[in-house]
Amino acid sequence: MAIDYKSAGVDVEAGYEAVKLMKEYVKTTYNNNVLGDLGSFGGFYALDDKEDGDCLVAGTDGVGTKLKYAFILDKHDTIGIDAVAMCVNDIVCQGAKPLLFLDYIAQGKLIPERVAEIVKGVSAGCVESGCALIGGETAEMPGFYPEDEYDIAGFAVGIVKRNKIINGKSIKEGDVLVGLRSSGVHSNGYSLVRKLFGEDKAKLNEYNATLGCTPAEVVLTPTKLYVKPILALTQKFEIKGIAHITGGGFIENIPRILPKGLAAKIDRKNYEVPKLFKALQEIAEISDEKMYNTFNMGTGMVLAVDKSIANDVIAELKTLGEEAYVLGEVVKGNGVILWKI
Repeated sequence: MAIDYKSAGVDVEAGYEAVKLMKEYVKTTYNNNVLGDLGSFGGFYALDDKEDGDCLVAGTDGVGTKLKYAFILDKHDTIGIDAVAMCVNDIVCQGAKPLLFLDYIAQGKLIPERVAEIVKGVSAGCVESGCALIGGETAEMPGFYPEDEYDIAGFAVGIVKRNKIINGKSIKEGDVLVGLRSSGVHSNGYSLVRKLFGEDKAKLNEYNATLGCTPAEVVLTPTKLYVKPILALTQKFEIKGIAHITGGGFIENIPRILPKGLAAKIDRKNYEVPKLFKALQEIAEISDEKMYNTFNMGTGMVLAVDKSIANDVIAELKTLGEEAYVLGEVVKGNGVILWKI
């Protein structure tokens, strides 16, 4: 029997409805410094009204139910990297350089050594992203969380010149979509991953032929940080739009950067889907469309660039240590078109 994200307990449509309902309340807080609306990868707050003035870009996120595997496998030193990556990868999509990070860790019982391991990961993520961990909150909540469980969330603030904001507005038909390889599932889709790989520690350590390793070896791989290569790239090339492939996969995230009337045509002959996602699809018995609407499918970031510089952008990314490839192109239409293999 096929298992999809909704049957795993996540109602994506309810999430969209919640955003729709909250918008009227959110807008009551806006002033003239707020640029844009809900729906961008980062929230904008201009520090002045100059065209070349500074603009703060903020983002917040968590790690989701990937945490369950940290509890089961008793490994806590990489979850903090995920918390940082989910936030800074969002704000760098707007061209912002991360400045600072705050974390929030809540648990049933405060175990100092475990908290230190979590913050070790947060610190590593901040160092790799070039931002400062300036504070946070560690809450002990007995009776609310089990003693051996916790939750973590983060908040990042970056800065970009107002005239350097990357927002997708200049994307046009014929532009090329460049993909950057992910490190794995990252931090989205784990409610489904847990249904597929299970939560039994012994089984997680059993060899999986399709994976070529045990599930335990891949379920806690940290979310890849893209800040340094993307900021370096923006110094040399005009990047028209950047999409962070998180919850909702290709189907929900790439359209967020496309102007009305344009679609993303994905050419799946151009890149290889990693074994991990093939294994998940094999177990789940679900369609390609549902996979691309849940997971990153091996591509963590998508960049929209002019066709004339696409090859140079890919070459530069490779010199920066990234695996990059032509993912597809921008065409007339709406949404995402998965070109058949």
